[in-house]
Amino acid sequence: MDAAEAKAFLPVTSEFLDSVLRLAPRVAAFDCDGTLWSGDAGERFFDWELRESDLFSASLVRSLRNRHAAYKRGEVDETTMCGEMVTLHHGISELKIMEASVRFFENFFVPQIFPEMRELIGRLQEHGCQVWAVSSTNEWVIRAAMKHFGISENHVLAAKVAVDRDIATDRLIRVPSGAGKPEALREVVGKEIDVAFGNSRWDAEMLAMAKHSVAVNPNPDLEAIARERGWQIYFPEGTRSRS
Repeated sequence: MDAAEAKAFLPVTSEFLDSVLRLAPRVAAFDCDGTLWSGDAGERFFDWELRESDLFSASLVRSLRNRHAAYKRGEVDETTMCGEMVTLHHGISELKIMEASVRFFENFFVPQIFPEMRELIGRLQEHGCQVWAVSSTNEWVIRAAMKHFGISENHVLAAKVAVDRDIATDRLIRVPSGAGKPEALREVVGKEIDVAFGNSRWDAEMLAMAKHSVAVNPNPDLEAIARERGWQIYFPEGTRSRS
């Protein structure tokens, strides 16, 4: 790919916003971690609550850290680990988990939000677009985050367990990772997705289901897929292009 082609793949902010708005989408789906903000809020929250919160016993913390180390070694798959990061809260008041999630996101991730992605979501909603947040991070953190994007809780499709009388259970409802993302959208939204946004290979299936696909701040593996399939690529201000 020559310099001119690379430039076409990497529009500046105003061009990016206009390019999406011109599509006049009715339904849009956004991954969250790495797409709407830099960093992985799900993994960071897991580490933070094991260190800083009083939700878990010392013996459980050791067990959870050993399990996460096994995941890092490739001995536990992505979907399973994401599910366990939610089910570990069973027996805890959802209100208490939600309070911790809000405190965590406000302290560590609000400054990492990509301003143009927040602006894009706001402008899409102004034009009547139905916006959905789809993430394998636990629902409580994503719900806390969506307050900064004006996305209602009933438009969040994240890793979720059943809650019984304000107490989290270990009964998984969904873990939207990989193929689980389009599955959740088909099950809950039930409409064609006009445009989808994601940053990693775990978003590839969701991007592929949409009429228009945008790789935002993509990891090298998703960037390679996007270039091969001709998907739009956008690096938010402050992120480094890997062209």
